[in-house]
Amino acid sequence: MKLFPASAAVQLEFDKIKALLVEHSKSEYAKSKAADLRIHTRKEFIDTELQQTHEFKSITLNNQYFPNDHILNLQKDLKLLSIPGATLNSEQFVQIRKLAVGIQSIFRWFDNERRVAYPAITKVIENTYYEKVILELLDAVLDEFGNVKDNATEGLQKIRIGLFKKRNELRRVFERVVARLNKAGYAADIDESFSNGRRVVAVFSEFKRQIKGILHGESDTRKTAYIEPEETIELNNDIFSLGNEESKEVQRILRKLTADLLIYAELLKTYYDVVGEYDFIRAKAKLAIDMNGELPAVVDKAHIELVKAYHPLLYLYNLKSGKPTIPVDLTLNDKNRILVISGPNAGGKTVTMKTVGLLQIMVQSGLLLPVHPDSQMGIFKQLMIHIGDTQSLEFELSTYSSHLKNMKHFMDVANGKTLFFIDELGSGSDPNLGGAFAEVIMEELAHKHSFGIVTTHYLNLKVMANKVPGIINGAMAFDEQNLLPLYKLIIGKPGSSYTFAIAERIGLAKHLINKARNLVDEDHFSLDKLLNRTEQDLREVEKKELELQKLLKENERLKKEMTHIMDKERHRQQVELLQQQNKVTEDRLAYLKDMERNMKQIILDWRKAEDKNEPIKQMHNLLFKKKDEVVKNKLAKKVENKYQEVNADINIGSKVKLKKNYQVGEVKEIRGKRAIVQVGLLPMNVDLSDLVVVEEKTVM
Repeated sequence: MKLFPASAAVQLEFDKIKALLVEHSKSEYAKSKAADLRIHTRKEFIDTELQQTHEFKSITLNNQYFPNDHILNLQKDLKLLSIPGATLNSEQFVQIRKLAVGIQSIFRWFDNERRVAYPAITKVIENTYYEKVILELLDAVLDEFGNVKDNATEGLQKIRIGLFKKRNELRRVFERVVARLNKAGYAADIDESFSNGRRVVAVFSEFKRQIKGILHGESDTRKTAYIEPEETIELNNDIFSLGNEESKEVQRILRKLTADLLIYAELLKTYYDVVGEYDFIRAKAKLAIDMNGELPAVVDKAHIELVKAYHPLLYLYNLKSGKPTIPVDLTLNDKNRILVISGPNAGGKTVTMKTVGLLQIMVQSGLLLPVHPDSQMGIFKQLMIHIGDTQSLEFELSTYSSHLKNMKHFMDVANGKTLFFIDELGSGSDPNLGGAFAEVIMEELAHKHSFGIVTTHYLNLKVMANKVPGIINGAMAFDEQNLLPLYKLIIGKPGSSYTFAIAERIGLAKHLINKARNLVDEDHFSLDKLLNRTEQDLREVEKKELELQKLLKENERLKKEMTHIMDKERHRQQVELLQQQNKVTEDRLAYLKDMERNMKQIILDWRKAEDKNEPIKQMHNLLFKKKDEVVKNKLAKKVENKYQEVNADINIGSKVKLKKNYQVGEVKEIRGKRAIVQVGLLPMNVDLSDLVVVEEKTVM
């Protein structure tokens, strides 16, 4: 992306974002890449970097382990490795081994499932491979601490065995010498020491000439002398010689190991870049988590649709201070390309403009944004900015001259892939003349199909905004009663500067305010007053709309809750119905099983019995008694539907129900404890205890 002027990124505070990214980086590779963060203009690059950051953010938030613990700075070591004839030392090989182990862990981490789940970060290792020979070469020579193993070569093994034997022999001889000197009273408090790698004994200086050997020196007080005993000189010489041979052999082994790894130098550089790249992606993910960054949709055209967008630095500052941050909702598209923001000073116009500019640079750099995921960001080829006083002392340009020079550059190079930001367009000159030039500049940029944001106090630009295609108005909300900015952008309406309202609130003398009003053109003053009143009315409408939305949400919640309760009740009723049906089925199955068992018993009795009539009688009762009960039950149900029992005495003429067969009749005569009941055409003699008084039910 082309930036104008060269300080545009600094003016938008992109350098501070990069500084935060550097702080999160651990490796020199990642820090260097963060400091020189590229702003891409190709969608595939932007998509890849955004997706990589998004995936690593997901890994971090889900507390998944990613094997990128060893952060190494191996640039110089790998450069030395690629030079034929060079020799790396043990410590350098330890670092290279850590790199190889780290790459091994990364390749193991990316199993088939993770390659599918995290395709973007898988691309980092897509064009390389894991070479196990590197670790095999290192492990064949060095242990985990970088020491050359005894069995690295036969020669080294032989030398170290010889050293081991000579040192043991020297220890035994030296212990005898020290014991003898101690017995003679010659040895000092410090029995032994080392001088130039040779073992020496410490004796009192007055006895030094009585001991055969080589004098290596004396203490600062001249009270102690250090002598290499005669008996150990030859052994010390042998050990010294073997030590030199060991050093030469170790150096030869390291030189050969360096030569063996030379063919893998480029691959190791790739490994180093891979580890650094993952560190860089991790740093971007950490920054995204700090600022609550999300992945917006990216479209390959000039377009901006911000939903609940925050200025990242302001968000982080307010987060530490415990203050709320007001988000911005803003859309620039083919229909509305240029936004003119008006409103009072310190109301948030410049902050809104900088928010959009900074977020645009960040997204094209592959950084997640503190916005709602529904946001959409386009891609711009160039970004131009004019904020604040750009007076140039070097070229003896006034503020307005510098302003016009920048505007000329804007109009010369602007196109449909340009995003521009102009703070206080037309300021620095006569309001009428400056306002006229501002109209011309803005109209020209609109004709070039450029996208941008302009802040102004000029009324003519506010009026112009809704007349020229592609230009729309916006205003920063202001609480006139409390004289406080609300830092909220309202699209579609111009805003008042609240000049006289602010003057009144701060206590400026009324006669001075009235004098200023008289100096202002009446139409100009009326328009500003109208904007003021319109903005306040709009705020009131928005407030009522929020209350309505709240009530609608509450209504929707209650509706869902009621539906849930009704569904639950319907489900309960269905369960009860099924339970009743199951109970009927269970009763029927029990009856059939009982019937089957009784029938089998009757058949057995019939076969054994001499009198066959008795089993047949039992079978008749079993088969037809139940049917009688069924008939009685049906008759009872029919009578219950038509009649209801009455708690009354039985008298002649009473309608009564026979308890045994559920028939209904009329009492014709009472004879003691019995009664004559007329049922249909037949009179029946029935016990009073088997009767109950009934009456017909009234039909509703």
